[in-house]
Amino acid sequence: MKKIILSLATVLMIGLSAFADKGTEVNQQAVRAFSKDFASAKNAVWEQKRDYVKVTFSFNEQVLFAYYNNSGELQAVVRNILSDQLPISLLTQLKKEYSGFWISELFEMASDDQTTWYVTLENADKTLVLKSSGVSNWGVYSKTKKEVE
Repeated sequence: MKKIILSLATVLMIGLSAFADKGTEVNQQAVRAFSKDFASAKNAVWEQKRDYVKVTFSFNEQVLFAYYNNSGELQAVVRNILSDQLPISLLTQLKKEYSGFWISELFEMASDDQTTWYVTLENADKTLVLKSSGVSNWGVYSKTKKEVE
């Protein structure tokens, strides 16, 4: 009886591990590149997408998101930020030109030795996504009118 239970448990564990491994294969070129780029990173969580790999991790007490292409090349590093972490000129322009809006999302993206900031602003009527062009100007990236219920 013990042999049957042990055999069933073994078969069940093999079946479950085979099921758990399907679809979770992460591009190893990206994993190796990440290990070099962020050697002291902690708590890495990998997501393999069709055209890229996303890794969420902790680095210097911050949560970051790194995006690698399937060749293992780093495409961008993203982090959520607070408005007081924006360059002063961008913060000033937001306060002056968008005073009737609140910030619902703000992040910084570093790619190709260039930093770009994206901010999502909302009011009762619409949602705006602005993208920085340099450290002194915002441009409208997208605009959505809210539907009245």
